[in-house]
Amino acid sequence: MIKRILIVFVALQFSSCAELQKIASQLPQAGTLTQGQIGAGLRQALDNGIQHQVSKLTSKDGFYRNELVKILLPKELKAVDDGLRKVGLSKLADEGIKALNRAAEDAVKTATPVFVNAVKDITFADAKDILLGNDKAATSYLESKTKNTLYSKFNPVIKKSFGKVGADKIWSNLITQYNSIPFVKSVNPDLTDYVTTEALQGVFTMIAVEEKGIRNKVGLRNTDLLRKVFALQDRK
Repeated sequence: MIKRILIVFVALQFSSCAELQKIASQLPQAGTLTQGQIGAGLRQALDNGIQHQVSKLTSKDGFYRNELVKILLPKELKAVDDGLRKVGLSKLADEGIKALNRAAEDAVKTATPVFVNAVKDITFADAKDILLGNDKAATSYLESKTKNTLYSKFNPVIKKSFGKVGADKIWSNLITQYNSIPFVKSVNPDLTDYVTTEALQGVFTMIAVEEKGIRNKVGLRNTDLLRKVFALQDRK
């Protein structure tokens, strides 16, 4: 459903009446809705699909308490977690995992402007592909347009956040204690790249959840305008 709304958004950006008519002719009849109302409906849908979900992830425990996106230890460090828990240091292990998720929550605050710019750059060809795509076509489009930029923004924020939220000290203490366990192989990981990648995946996972819901569940159209605008899509 959101993919067809995106076509309307593209149409509203064209100044040529001929171009506008060409795109509008491919959409269901708008009935009594004006172009301004359809544009406003699109903005509401994008707010639900992007900004709202990103905001959830940036709140405290936005990653840590969400099982869909919670960042766990990479497999290379699973032995660290298991080893600490076996010797009664489960609380320390939990604090280490929490610190990784806190860093991700901090970094994702930089995502919204990148998504807004990506939506502005949608072309008619992009919109057609999204229209014909699957339940996460819009999410896949955003990922293809923003992933590299978001990585470059997330990485330094996560590195800095590790210091701000104490992850560097927690992990230094955690790994030092793990390495002191007899007969274990010492480790000294750099987790910045890992957490950056996991944070990106979490963002796109939650946007995809929202997109699928809006496409398939009328109940998630939580304003009168959204219901009217997406009703146009249902009739296609």
